[in-house]
Amino acid sequence: MRILYGVVGEGMGHATRSRVLLEALTKEHEVHIVVSGRAQHYLAQRFQNVHGIWGLTIAYEGNSVKKWQTVLQNLQGAVAGWPQNVRQYFDLVEGFKPDVVVSDFETFSYLFAKRHMLPVISVDNMQIINRCTHDPALLAGHEESFEASRAIVKAKLPGAFHYLTTTFFYPPVRKRRTTLAPSILRPEILAAKPEAGEHLLVYQTATTNTHLPEILKQSGVPCRVYGLRRDLKEDVVDGNLTYRPFSEAGFIDDLRTARAVVAGGGYTLMSEAVYLRKPLLSIPVGGQFEQVLNALYLERLGYGMYVKELSLDALKTFLSRVPACAESLKGYEQDGNVKMLTALNDQLAQAYEHRGHWRMELAEMDGKA
Repeated sequence: MRILYGVVGEGMGHATRSRVLLEALTKEHEVHIVVSGRAQHYLAQRFQNVHGIWGLTIAYEGNSVKKWQTVLQNLQGAVAGWPQNVRQYFDLVEGFKPDVVVSDFETFSYLFAKRHMLPVISVDNMQIINRCTHDPALLAGHEESFEASRAIVKAKLPGAFHYLTTTFFYPPVRKRRTTLAPSILRPEILAAKPEAGEHLLVYQTATTNTHLPEILKQSGVPCRVYGLRRDLKEDVVDGNLTYRPFSEAGFIDDLRTARAVVAGGGYTLMSEAVYLRKPLLSIPVGGQFEQVLNALYLERLGYGMYVKELSLDALKTFLSRVPACAESLKGYEQDGNVKMLTALNDQLAQAYEHRGHWRMELAEMDGKA
């Protein structure tokens, strides 16, 4: 089977989980990958047929999204990036005729599929916002952000053949062609043996979150900090803080031996912390409701704590809850990636078998639009 696989490049979580699926798919199928941002370099080191495209980026200030700056830099990027995507489009048309498209919240591969009336299998955690029913009590105070996010997610990959949605929480499914499956985990995470250490693993996507180090210092707890200083070549020690350059092996070792984790609300690290039974204090990036929803469910399950902004009092409260969170996490179970890979293979087989019928169904949908 020929598969076009699209990976959104904002943040590395999409790339790391796509890597797991691609390692399985490329053993049996011919796969071409379209990807943007830092994820391109990550995947190109591991796979052939990786096509770099322009994709959306996010501008940060502190721990929040700068909306207008994000819009501006994406408009500027589109001027240069869109012609590149068009070139990639024609290259693929001439040299590769996919049977099925898999999209990890990536638009170009989806548009390619629509243009050629190919079935699309959506694989991501975002679709849970739109395709499941969420308790109104959980969303209290967040209704406006929830509805706005649901509209965006709904518009991202409409009319896919199937939606495989990764999750560690399981709200009721409200839409057909939807399957909830456990989180996709790197083999290094599956192989990691959790131990109870003294340090906190701290990860921040936004390098502009400059107030965070002072709060961590005041806590007096040993902290191993990733993300705030991306130019580091070696560890930098500042009191109880150790700033570390990114190393996949080093990061996983610090995660498996941590007392707990302090991070945003990004799904990938949160799901890895849950799997390794590490309590997590989640401070979602402002303006990203998907992260808020992850944090709300994390707290409801007793796996961690959600705060809108970090303070010393909030950190102390979280540390006092760590033993109870660790106890709750003992009940979490996941059989590696077996369920997800089985579900993906099943949907690929169905999409390939029914692709002719799917073209007719898409034509009917377009005719009614």
